Amino acid sequence: MKFRSDLPLMQGLPLASLPTEEPMILASGSPRRAQLLSAAGYEFSVQPASDEAECGMCSRETAPELVARYAYRKAADIATKNDCGLVVAADTVASCYGQILGKPHDIEHAEAMLRQLSGRRHDVFTGICVWSIVEQRCVVDVVRTELQMEPLSETMLRDYLDSMLWEGKAGAFGYQDGNDWLEILENGSESNVVGLPMERLADLFERFDSIATRIAADGGNSPLSR
Repeated sequence: MKFRSDLPLMQGLPLASLPTEEPMILASGSPRRAQLLSAAGYEFSVQPASDEAECGMCSRETAPELVARYAYRKAADIATKNDCGLVVAADTVASCYGQILGKPHDIEHAEAMLRQLSGRRHDVFTGICVWSIVEQRCVVDVVRTELQMEPLSETMLRDYLDSMLWEGKAGAFGYQDGNDWLEILENGSESNVVGLPMERLADLFERFDSIATRIAADGGNSPLSR
């Protein structure tokens, strides 16, 4: 099953006015993030950040700290390559009992992740960065959504692994794949689990003027250091 535009989570997504006159740039090659933005009605171009923006993990870094740092680095990477643009960057991981689960390397890695998550509550964290290149200001935030995965039978596990839908997805699963073995708890954000928290993005656009941090030419004064 592919990501469909008729899924309920694609309906009624919030659309906010951009905080600057710059064109929006999505700093991600993720088709899911692009589809969420398109479904909400945003116009944007796509410029994936370099792989180097997602390298290096500190041993004591928490999941929220990791996704915030990666989102900032992705936005900064695109900001250095353009003279104008409102950059939107994001990074998503799953976390189970403190262990960070990113994208699986192969099918064996995906199986190990799904077995770890089977029958358990876990969190999905997305870091999001909005960066105005012209104004040299940005804001970084993190959204958490708690999920419950029902126990997976061997048949359910094998069918999903064979579908290859786990590829490129944090925690080796996609909420948008129509999996009825995933439940979002406490009115959490569906779009956050997919990879871009649309409600928070609209909020950041609306409050950008009052909450964005000015970034020095040398990259100093990062909002991550506050």
